[in-house]
Amino acid sequence: MASDKVVETVIVGNYVEMETEGKHKNIKTRLSKFFWHGGSVYDAWFSCASNQVAQVLLTLPYSFSQLGMLSGILLQLFYGLLGSWTAYLISILYVEYRTRKEREKVDFRNHVIQWFEVLDGLLGKHWRNVGLAFNCTFLLFGSVIQLIACASNIYYINDNLDKRTWTYIFGACCATTVFIPSFHNYRIWSFLGLVMTTYTAWYLTIASLVHGQIEGVKHSGPTKVVLYFTGATNILYTFGGHAVTVEIMHAMWKPQKFKAIYLLATLYVLTLTLPSAVAVYWAFGDMLLNHSNAFALLPRSAFRDMAVVLMLIHQFITFGFACTPLYFVWEKVIGMHECKSLCKRAAARLPVVIPIWFLAIIFPFFGPINSAVGSLLVSFTVYIIPALAHMLTFRSAAARENAVEQPPNFVGRWAGMYSINIFVVVWVFVVGFGFGGWASMTNFIHQIDTFGLFTKCYQCPPPLPPPPPAHPIYNTTSAPPPTALHHHHHLHSP
Repeated sequence: MASDKVVETVIVGNYVEMETEGKHKNIKTRLSKFFWHGGSVYDAWFSCASNQVAQVLLTLPYSFSQLGMLSGILLQLFYGLLGSWTAYLISILYVEYRTRKEREKVDFRNHVIQWFEVLDGLLGKHWRNVGLAFNCTFLLFGSVIQLIACASNIYYINDNLDKRTWTYIFGACCATTVFIPSFHNYRIWSFLGLVMTTYTAWYLTIASLVHGQIEGVKHSGPTKVVLYFTGATNILYTFGGHAVTVEIMHAMWKPQKFKAIYLLATLYVLTLTLPSAVAVYWAFGDMLLNHSNAFALLPRSAFRDMAVVLMLIHQFITFGFACTPLYFVWEKVIGMHECKSLCKRAAARLPVVIPIWFLAIIFPFFGPINSAVGSLLVSFTVYIIPALAHMLTFRSAAARENAVEQPPNFVGRWAGMYSINIFVVVWVFVVGFGFGGWASMTNFIHQIDTFGLFTKCYQCPPPLPPPPPAHPIYNTTSAPPPTALHHHHHLHSP
């Protein structure tokens, strides 16, 4: 026990030392420190909360139309708890890995620890490869989803350009995230991101209540098994935003304090997602089945335009959140990760943005793509792999005895931890990956069959028909015969 205490002090000492070094060397002014260089518990909370809810806020009413009101509410609460639990497991494994490495005198000052390295250090290279494959693919598609969401949202303010053209434009804008070095530097962005989603959530809630229910509103969900599990998987995706948990923890001065942060962030996020999804579904009901973006149904107003603009900025921030871990992996592959020059690192990162841009143009299916990514990638990356990794890391009595973090009494110590982990693995594998994978891929293929790949404008309203001629004789649905038209012109010619 005494040795454990010494190790803890050494760890804390290291973090304090890193913090002081950061104060003296890296921050030129107090203003820069205030806006740019964050590593506190509050920064981590803002990062987790603003990263978790992004554009999913706009697709949750669509999920409610697939699930029905009761299932929608219960699944949000259930997956919110499940997501917080696995984020807690990831934080335990991170602290365990970092402690073991620092006992071996490894220095992490110029190196950002990532989830696949934690798996490598604790369980070996096979686990590293699996973790890396799932995490990178999830983050890649997470970034793709942000680009699709940008194009889908701006279209509701300016429909002079189609959604595909907007995707080209926002791809170029989001490429500027290559200049943001690490999660330390997201302090002001995380704060603003949360303000933006808070505004948008309450706008959706109030605007729907003010609008009232549409005439003959129907709330028939759930009607089809495919739609039910597609909606459930979208909610699984909502609370699976912790593919970047390790990077957010690493940016903290004292990562041991991370434990409850994700749960507190989730509780706040629920105050945004539940009222907005319930209110929009109450107002529009089954109409949402064909409108995966909630903005599509609300009437145009200054408040709606404001919400769209704020969500656009937030999607830019979330794109950076999803892409930054990919930048780190790419830097490590090409040997640029410890390079001090920001411009060289930014140039080296650019190849990561190109496939994301391309995929967003091929699959612009806002809504269905969330469910597909949720079932096939989030289920493993966020739920199954952390739970299995925790069980295998502490499978021996010696590992459990020497663990840096002992399980709390209220979960039932190690036996309780293992029971919860087994439940998470089985539930998510069967319901999330199995049923959810089948349903979301069926829905996704249906979108491809309906709209096609590279579609110019996904779920856009059809163009208005040309107005009929003013003359009463020809005010019919069919065009007059050419001879009549010719004769008509003849009669009226001077």
